[in-house]
Amino acid sequence: MITVTRLNGQTIVINAEKIRYIEATPDTLICTDHGEKVMVRESLQEVVRRSIDYARVIRKPITD
Repeated sequence: MITVTRLNGQTIVINAEKIRYIEATPDTLICTDHGEKVMVRESLQEVVRRSIDYARVIRKPITD
């Protein structure tokens, strides 16, 4: 899950695994695999970075 900010300042959490694509229009538009679209304040690059960081955390090998 990643935290992003809607244009109105509301913070929301999105399941990064459900993101289908991201557009810069110039505002950043996140589209989910269910067709939901959310405009956010973060840049396209920032949303991608957060999604990659999330993927690294959940796919990190378990070590003792």
